[in-house]
Amino acid sequence: MKIVRHSACARVVAVGLATSGALLLAGCGAANESAAPAAGGEAAASASASIAGAGATSQQAAMEAWVAGFSSVAPDATVSYDAQGSGAGRTQFVDGAVQFAGSDSALNDEQLPLAQTLCGGADNVIELPLYVSPIAVIFNLPGVTELKLSPATIAKLFNGSITNWNDPAIAAENAGVTLPDLAVTPVNRADDSGTTENFTEYLSATAPADWTSEPDGVWPLSGGASAQGTSGVVGLVGSGAGSIGYADESQAGELGKVSVQVGTEYVAPTAEAAAAVVAASPRVEGKGAANFSVELARDTTEAGTYPVVLVSYTLACTQYADAAVADTVKAFLTYIASDEGQQAANANAGNAPITDEQRAQFQPVIDSIAAAG
Repeated sequence: MKIVRHSACARVVAVGLATSGALLLAGCGAANESAAPAAGGEAAASASASIAGAGATSQQAAMEAWVAGFSSVAPDATVSYDAQGSGAGRTQFVDGAVQFAGSDSALNDEQLPLAQTLCGGADNVIELPLYVSPIAVIFNLPGVTELKLSPATIAKLFNGSITNWNDPAIAAENAGVTLPDLAVTPVNRADDSGTTENFTEYLSATAPADWTSEPDGVWPLSGGASAQGTSGVVGLVGSGAGSIGYADESQAGELGKVSVQVGTEYVAPTAEAAAAVVAASPRVEGKGAANFSVELARDTTEAGTYPVVLVSYTLACTQYADAAVADTVKAFLTYIASDEGQQAANANAGNAPITDEQRAQFQPVIDSIAAAG
């Protein structure tokens, strides 16, 4: 999926996927009204370069809103984003093929040194958690719209230990729910996915006795069904009764969604509950001054938190060879991080907006983006 912004009246092109007319109208309306220049920073009005990004499919709906809204403050700039998956985005970024990327996991130990070389130093690699959203455990069961499941039960559904939906373990957590005599079909991502890495991190942290595979962006088990990208998983689950999968909640549509056991309660996948986990998670130290990756508290038992969460990072450099490119990247990231940009994404994607405290931490890093030399 590729999104391109081509004028003051945002024209969003989604290759292979339809973009909502409502979003297009919203983008054009914003362009015709007086927008607050601060949303794109001082560089927005003069931003004129074409910049390209690639990466996480989870950010698709948010990126559509960001690209559309950015056009109202930077009418001469062009921004494209190709949603190929987090793994592809990180690879293209460290290879220098794109100016920014979206990734549902931070740069790993192999990719970070490459990014540091690309950006001109350890403190020049930007990783900002600008998109926070719950990962919904989605299912397709006739007559059932809600389920309550513990981490152990979720792990068994995905590792093949539970093969039928009327299994006693599921019934014990869902008194009064009529469970069908129907085979379980687990659905996973076929591509290298940050969503998969976040989901397997959750299973590993909360159900280690039942999920013995290491967290990974590549699905570690065989035997289930697989699909490319978030939309592929949602489509496959939606088309097959008895299917269960995982996807960014914003794209889950009308599929059933699991409320996950946290401590003594079951918590639904809401933006507020996801944000609560991120707020309680510490920053990873030692990765550079512009790096704000966090160590998520997957095994929390705190009430009101939803630990099956993805933090999707915006990857960029503080230095670019071309001054116009630097100005445009700075303006675009400023818009994404602004309250206006976060609210636009929330309206279109349902993600959790970052806090004012986070914005105050991130903005100095964005402001430091400049031409190298």
